[in-house]
Amino acid sequence: MCDNSSYPKADTSAAALRRKVLGNFLREARAHVQPQDWGLPVGTRRRTPGLRREEVAQLCAISVTWYTWIEQGRDVSISPTVCARLAKTLRLSRAERQYLFDLAECADPEADKAELKPLPQGLSDCVDHILAPAYILDRSWNVLARNQALLDLFAGWPDCSSKPNLLRYIFLDTRARDLVVDWERRAQRVVGEFRADVGVHVDEPEVRALVAELQEQSPIFAQWWGRQMVTEREGGIREFNHPKQGLLVYQQFTFRLAIRADCKLVMLLPH
Repeated sequence: MCDNSSYPKADTSAAALRRKVLGNFLREARAHVQPQDWGLPVGTRRRTPGLRREEVAQLCAISVTWYTWIEQGRDVSISPTVCARLAKTLRLSRAERQYLFDLAECADPEADKAELKPLPQGLSDCVDHILAPAYILDRSWNVLARNQALLDLFAGWPDCSSKPNLLRYIFLDTRARDLVVDWERRAQRVVGEFRADVGVHVDEPEVRALVAELQEQSPIFAQWWGRQMVTEREGGIREFNHPKQGLLVYQQFTFRLAIRADCKLVMLLPH
């Protein structure tokens, strides 16, 4: 019987599997890109279709050895810049590009610069068919859709505003303090959740204008925003002092929309 204890064991970790999947994906992707697509000579000695490793490395301005290691699934880190070059060279679709960045575990700097798809026309109908209070927010927390149950819970809001925004309601509408149980604690957490939501988009004109407005009109928002709090949006118990129905308790759930990653569906289920 052979003693295999001295042989190195195969790396079966999740990271190793991810690197292997990444290498397989890149090999398959380059097989579908023709050298003439990039003005490279076709030649007569190609035994496999698509680009060679050397050609991918040249087009991406990286070393052949390093690119080979990536395809072999070795433990090397890949920067967002290199990922972007690979995506361009291999002519990846938007979904393929996102898949590449996910496997490389780095953020795509161009991910949110593409034009956002319009929301489907039946969006409001979808929300209307939800029995519990439900609404959809965009990145700036503007309310894009709501159902009757939410109107009943919030005593007519958000329909009382031409462009309803949840942050404006929480910090600038005095009714919010009466409706939301433990308003100060909830509002403080909301600031951290909003900062996490906008992320790198904090300098976008709409976001900047909203933050400036809230800082000017709400000293409490200005104070908490200045503390640089970042909090992951999570569900949990939400309590409301309804003017007619008394104390109402809900469990909050939040879902991202597949068609628009910047939008989320929020549901309040009776608890």
